Amino acid sequence: MHVVIAGGGSAGHIEPALNTADALRRADPSIGVTMLGTEKGLDTKLIPARGYELRLIPAVPLPRKPSASLLTLPSRLLGTVKAAQQVIMDVDADVVIGFGGYVALPAYLAARRAKRPIVVHEANIRPGLANRVGAKFTDHVLTGNPAVPMPGATCVGMPLRPAITGLDRAAVRAEARKAFGLDPDRPTLLVTGGSQGARRLNDTMVASVKALHDAGIQVLHSYGDKNSVSIEQDPAGPPYVARPYVDRMDLAYAAADLAMTRSGMMTCSELAAVGLPSVYVPLPVGNGEQRLNAAPVVEAGGGLLIDDAALTPQWFAANVVPLLLDRERLTTMSQAARRFGIRDADEKIVDLVFAAAGKKRPGSAAEVAAAPAGTATDILDGENKDGDR
Repeated sequence: MHVVIAGGGSAGHIEPALNTADALRRADPSIGVTMLGTEKGLDTKLIPARGYELRLIPAVPLPRKPSASLLTLPSRLLGTVKAAQQVIMDVDADVVIGFGGYVALPAYLAARRAKRPIVVHEANIRPGLANRVGAKFTDHVLTGNPAVPMPGATCVGMPLRPAITGLDRAAVRAEARKAFGLDPDRPTLLVTGGSQGARRLNDTMVASVKALHDAGIQVLHSYGDKNSVSIEQDPAGPPYVARPYVDRMDLAYAAADLAMTRSGMMTCSELAAVGLPSVYVPLPVGNGEQRLNAAPVVEAGGGLLIDDAALTPQWFAANVVPLLLDRERLTTMSQAARRFGIRDADEKIVDLVFAAAGKKRPGSAAEVAAAPAGTATDILDGENKDGDR
């Protein structure tokens, strides 16, 4: 079987795509995997580094909201759809999987033209244009969160790495704290704004060093490759470990009692899966999806939610510091987060990919029947240049 996976652009699209590719290879090492990407974003950096073939197609930015640019979208898409279709035909793909972003829409349209089954996975609470269109062409529509408003979709969660889904934080805590040079017994805060960092989080931490020191709280702070922070430490006080990047997030999660993070869907899913409560600070741009991503686990009792502008040193001292010193409350929040987490999404997606392709998964009892194709009208059938319907 050969699978084409479209999930390029941002890490939020690429990481679940790569995790799915890894899960497919674990299920059947003979599976062929081709990743579709563009020269924009992180595709050329992240995908080859994981060992997968990357085929590039032209990037066609998708409008996030209805606008005049929607009228010219079909004509701009035509060339990139043809390029995606050529890839599908070259590798004789059995199924095309999309995770949204620049490459997903041309991939869906190309798969439709090539008469190949489609699987759509939508991570965000507010579905993007690409996945809304792709969902018209298939019955195999999956979501990362039960609150995603896509009719007929099945919530499977976000595909995560085995290092995350199999993490026993308590069992690894001593090893993890030693690896980062942290004290084995102090309350520990993990702060990360992702690979790019988050200025509001960084500035708040710099201004809160004394409050943390006085409370005996230690910190592991990943401040971002393109940023720098200046932390004045007391050698006799609690450690404050500041690094531009942490490549072993499983150990970072194990070391921490509480996290303070942005709230991309992958971050929310990983924290819930490992049962690590977090103070979520949604990115204050875009369509507000990060706030929506965090809301369900916060409502379940697994975290706190604070707007970016409201995260001040004063708020931090009044809310985060006392929480780190409240072992009973942290335990309750951890249990709530873990109950909300989904740890087997990758396996569910693999099952559905084999089903969509009409193939037998190695180790399964019987041949899986192919599901019927979608019946929606194609918005770019042949050379049709009609707009989004």
